[in-house]
Amino acid sequence: MIRMMKKLLRSLTVYGKKYLRKPTADDIARLYNFHSQKHGLPGMLGSIDCMHWEWKNCPVAWQGQYTRGDQKGPSVMLEAVASQDLWIWHAFFGMVVSNNDINVLNMSPLFNTIKDGSAPPSPFEVNGHHYERGYYLGDGIYPDWAMLVKAPHNPIYEPRKKFKRFQESARKDIERAFGVLQGIFAMLKTPARTLDFNKIRRHMYACIVLHTMIQENNSFVITHREERMIARNPPRRLIRNLRDRNAIVKEIQDRQVHNMLEADLTEHVWNLSPFFRSANNVE
Repeated sequence: MIRMMKKLLRSLTVYGKKYLRKPTADDIARLYNFHSQKHGLPGMLGSIDCMHWEWKNCPVAWQGQYTRGDQKGPSVMLEAVASQDLWIWHAFFGMVVSNNDINVLNMSPLFNTIKDGSAPPSPFEVNGHHYERGYYLGDGIYPDWAMLVKAPHNPIYEPRKKFKRFQESARKDIERAFGVLQGIFAMLKTPARTLDFNKIRRHMYACIVLHTMIQENNSFVITHREERMIARNPPRRLIRNLRDRNAIVKEIQDRQVHNMLEADLTEHVWNLSPFFRSANNVE
């Protein structure tokens, strides 16, 4: 494993392009179908969350920004998106821990391909309504954006209670992915000892790429990563007009669409067959 890690660090740019890329149109169709069958949630692209990697030998001059009250010591944050099959296809590592998950999301390149128009189309329908883009499951700290779905807070009515159970059950995908990642690479559970921040970043990305390669070898990852499949998804017209980009940002952050989507998903989950069981047996 150590020898493989050293080789991967030397060729991270090659393997990173293959195993740390955004989903293609074919991938999105598979993710939609897989998550709908496993979790009963159509239009779900994955679950998003942050993980901390403690940095033992953080330089004294930097410790203030890399330390937060709820953490034992200096650490670095990883934002990731994972699907039910443990494919971590988005990883943004390097933010200081003085930031919270919202700050990391605002700095993250997660929505960059949507903003510049290069993302493949990802429409879906739920409860008879059409939506242009898929969504991610997040916890309560994330904002009410159109592409983020959270569990209702202290629901009273039974449909919302049921949706809360389904959402929290499906969101365990990212927690499982973090657990498996740390289980395979024990170095992520122990404080990083290097003084070189760039080396820490390269180690994290190398671990994520190796994790995906292992899952693919074990036939757990449902996505196919052949270069010919990527070639079948030609880049779309890039959006260079600032006004158009701002309009897309407003669509991504539209709170009204967020509320409509949550209501449609709640109705959809409530109307599922009583014999339906999610992947994590939420009922």
